[in-house]
Amino acid sequence: MGVLDGQTGHPYGLHRVLAPERVLPQPAWKLDAESDLYDNELLIAVERLNIDSASFMQMREECRDDVNKIKQCILEIVAERGKMQNPVTGSGGMLIGTVEKTGPRYPHRHVRPGMKIATLVSLTLTPLKLEQINRVHLETGQVDVKGKAVLFASGPFAILPDDLPEAVALAALDVAGAPAQTARLIRGRERIVVMGAGGKSGLLSLCQAWKKAGTNGQVIALESRAEACAEIRQLGLAHQVLEVDATDPLAVYEAVSGATAGEMADLTLNCVNVPGTELPSILATRDGGTIYFFSMAVRFTTAALGAEGIGKDVQMMIGNGYAPGHAKLTLQTLRECPPLLELFRKRYGSC
Repeated sequence: MGVLDGQTGHPYGLHRVLAPERVLPQPAWKLDAESDLYDNELLIAVERLNIDSASFMQMREECRDDVNKIKQCILEIVAERGKMQNPVTGSGGMLIGTVEKTGPRYPHRHVRPGMKIATLVSLTLTPLKLEQINRVHLETGQVDVKGKAVLFASGPFAILPDDLPEAVALAALDVAGAPAQTARLIRGRERIVVMGAGGKSGLLSLCQAWKKAGTNGQVIALESRAEACAEIRQLGLAHQVLEVDATDPLAVYEAVSGATAGEMADLTLNCVNVPGTELPSILATRDGGTIYFFSMAVRFTTAALGAEGIGKDVQMMIGNGYAPGHAKLTLQTLRECPPLLELFRKRYGSC
């Protein structure tokens, strides 16, 4: 792929949108991943995708854990759309790779070919072309590939650190928005509930909740898997760890009510990777409380209408994958909590 001399692309990538016209890359149906590099873009030799949890779970279920079918599903989506955007969940993930080329007007002048980076923008808006898929890691949602991707002038990224395995850094950076937003939201809130606490976003959010509120507040972890509950207890990042199905409204309500003596949560962090957790989140939260929906499986019309239907006055926030300094905070969260880092190494370090 060459460089289009003197042709500057739109900083938000509108020049790569093929259909429909006059929309941004994320909601677009198809992107141009074939054209030469515009002079303000970055070209990446892609080595690994991190498919977001909700999307990968959906593909695993649809393909019944058949690795070859999952590979074919990903290849077909990328070939058809010029990006990785699951048509069922609408979500994507992120990638790591090596900087191959920078346009002469690419704004981040410190970036050089050969640098290993992780994109901090969704695959749903990243022009992507895959030559092949080498391996699918079923337990982590990471996929070893050979391909090319384009990063727009506005796209944030992180240079991969030397002190962490690449797969560990990728797993953490994929959900960097969650712990960063948790650190903001925790102030002044005493009772914190983390739903889906055993996943990577849940664990990192739990760590921030414990750091900010653990001494004077109450941190409650909800997780459906017994093994994950045991891991959370060993980490010591929650006052109570409750084995509860997050899709069961009454079970969640009864568990949180019992743990808080009927007071319910001041802040509920939803990090669950399956649908149907909107009403349980609302029931877990007190009137006047806040729910942070980081999960990509959440349907926000269901959440809004559900709160209205049960007469619950709660503030509901859409999870934003970006916050200033979120990559640095997330990696530092791992470094400052050796047991959590060891768990991430165990889960992702051998990928």
